[in-house]
Amino acid sequence: MQIDELMTSSGVAFGTSGARGTVEAMTNPVCHAYTTGFLQAMQAQSFVQPGQQVFVAGDLRASTGRILAAVVRAVADSGYQPVYVGRLPSPAVAYYAMGMQAASIMVTGSHIPDDRNGIKFNRPDGEVLKDDEALIRAQVVDLPEPFPDIDEADLPPVDAEAGQAYLARYTDFFGGECLAGMRVGVYQHSGVARDLLVSILQGLGAEAVPLARSETFIPVDTEAIRDEDIQLARQWAAAYGFDSIVSTDGDADRPLIADQNGEWLRGDVVGVLCARFLGVQTLVTPVSSNTVVEACGWFDTVYRTRIGSPYVIERMYQALQAGRDSVAGYEANGGFLLASECLRDGRVLGPLPTRDAVLPILAVLANARQQPGGVSDLVAALPARYTASDRLKNFPTEVSREKIGILSASTPAIEAMFGELCGTVSLVDQTDGLRITFENDEVIHLRPSGNAPELRCYNEAASPDRALLLNRECLSRLAGWR
Repeated sequence: MQIDELMTSSGVAFGTSGARGTVEAMTNPVCHAYTTGFLQAMQAQSFVQPGQQVFVAGDLRASTGRILAAVVRAVADSGYQPVYVGRLPSPAVAYYAMGMQAASIMVTGSHIPDDRNGIKFNRPDGEVLKDDEALIRAQVVDLPEPFPDIDEADLPPVDAEAGQAYLARYTDFFGGECLAGMRVGVYQHSGVARDLLVSILQGLGAEAVPLARSETFIPVDTEAIRDEDIQLARQWAAAYGFDSIVSTDGDADRPLIADQNGEWLRGDVVGVLCARFLGVQTLVTPVSSNTVVEACGWFDTVYRTRIGSPYVIERMYQALQAGRDSVAGYEANGGFLLASECLRDGRVLGPLPTRDAVLPILAVLANARQQPGGVSDLVAALPARYTASDRLKNFPTEVSREKIGILSASTPAIEAMFGELCGTVSLVDQTDGLRITFENDEVIHLRPSGNAPELRCYNEAASPDRALLLNRECLSRLAGWR
């Protein structure tokens, strides 16, 4: 069976964050085949050899245990030693495995609904890149026949060292009392980092108050925050007097941070604040991120890429090869990627070139503790550029591409649809989807989601109300495309 053919027949395919599909499509044989193809591709590039350890973790959604068991079985059947490190954040298993110079696998659907799931693959030096994906697709794999029954009960005992190493990474770098005196709400929901995040905050001196723990999976999307989560944060802020409220998505590679008033920060604003706190000079971010990163003037160089961590990572590596130091990246969802060492107060933080939610949370909180007005002061110091984003669900990808293609080919078509809202087109960027800048400096950016049948719309303007209005108006017009 060739993996490329399996993608077509099963409906489980690579997106911007690994292989994803419906739970029904991600059968045990499909998950076994994907894992086998990944290990064969890594071995073909001499990244791994049979007999070595492969570290495996998962998130908290209902289907994850069964898929984990299929992945672990495939690792063992391929001649490797599976090490199950439990339900941990994606960056935690990647960090630990990189320290052991080993490959790792994370079973997670991140922020997408519970009826879907996915598998993220990591080389010993970080996430798989697009060239790696192509090699995995080309692999021909054999499956056990008959295929054995596998379920969560077949998982080996948990090795707890990966979680402990991730906790130590941040408590050691930030220092024992850097958050002393802060009162932080932790919106736990069904995020896999919900307990670990509380432990890290407490280890740095903060009072961490758990909130709204859920045993049912909740698809928290840091790029399209649900109305109920907006209201919850405001209610908690008013009731408890927090300095901040923090959370993550399902696998803790994307942060959510609210100020003392319960207003959630945009992920691309969080990325800028984190990079400045760390002293980063060269930043890489996708084309969808807010232009505040250029407008603030805090960084020597800013590179723009297509959307997706593999593109950000590839550009970070290119920057390092070109002699740049102090290189990092972030995405519009807030996930932060560190390509080079950071030095602060005599402490060194090593690279972690995969999306991480905990680093930006701690960086923003540590910086806010030094400001009279806390987190809101940090945001107020930035240029007035605001973003709003949302998506149309159950929107076929092929329809999105067809309609965006029609607009991309014709400036009059763009102005016929959006000119009443924003005026005359100034610039069209097709790096990823269609990003339109108008003469009034407002932005409309359209693209199909890489992970689900959704059409995403990003808008940028000089005020939050205007950005939100644009987003709602654009989505209303786009809904007529169905």
